[in-house]
Amino acid sequence: MATARRLPEWLKVKAPGSAGYLELRQLVRSEGLNTVCEEAHCPNIGECWDRGTATFMVLGDICTRACSYCAVKTGMPTTLDLQEPVRLAETVERLGLRYAVITSVDRDDLPDGGAFIFAQCIRQIRKRLPSCKVEVLIPDFEGDPDALAKVMEAKPDTLNHNIETVRRVFSRVRPKGDYDMSLELLANAKRLDRDAVTKSGMMVGLGESWDEILETMRDLRSVDCDLLTIGQYLRPSGKHVPLARWYTPGEFDELRLEGEALGFRHVASGPLVRSSYHADEQHAAASGVEVG
Repeated sequence: MATARRLPEWLKVKAPGSAGYLELRQLVRSEGLNTVCEEAHCPNIGECWDRGTATFMVLGDICTRACSYCAVKTGMPTTLDLQEPVRLAETVERLGLRYAVITSVDRDDLPDGGAFIFAQCIRQIRKRLPSCKVEVLIPDFEGDPDALAKVMEAKPDTLNHNIETVRRVFSRVRPKGDYDMSLELLANAKRLDRDAVTKSGMMVGLGESWDEILETMRDLRSVDCDLLTIGQYLRPSGKHVPLARWYTPGEFDELRLEGEALGFRHVASGPLVRSSYHADEQHAAASGVEVG
């Protein structure tokens, strides 16, 4: 078993700084947009931004929740930018993206949790760049089915909601969330649109057992979840929940095979895999259709 001390060699990445990375960073900042790549300290930021892809984070950069694994700022937001979907769509058009991923902070202060903004982002992107596929990584909207319906009516190409961890660990690291509520959201997405592609992701290294990981994967398949991502938890700071252990690349390969055997249409499993890592390729592999 790999210990949770020094960073293993397989988790070390090159510091960002390429021309592509710097260009995209300048564009995002000039438009007043946020990315989860920066806010969540994603280790893949250099690779993804260099290839012209980013996961946009709407609804501000202050989250109303305080999940103990997450680096995003916590507090009470004071604004709602109704023009954000337009600026985001303009940026997607300028980049000429074939696949855009949109996520958000939790906005429990809003009646619909921000569902309207998600729907508007999808519609504005389709208006400006119809060829671009859109994936939304949504919060749980506190279980509000009407909020989910708003998003599904806009027809995202992929509806992503992360389960994050196993049932036993869930309440310790996501005290304002609910494991079964997250499963129900994914199930409801399929009820609202039978043809929708649904996706979820989880971290390992939070103290879960191997059998609990497999149980979570079975739970996701029980609600017909199509796509799965599995990645290594990286502790953002000493204030966050401690890392229990490192998983090896070989173990991630085993989990991918287990997921494929359970019937997921695609499983991305690796130490540096995150929810939106090469999301376009994952969607294409699941749908059998070329992105773009």
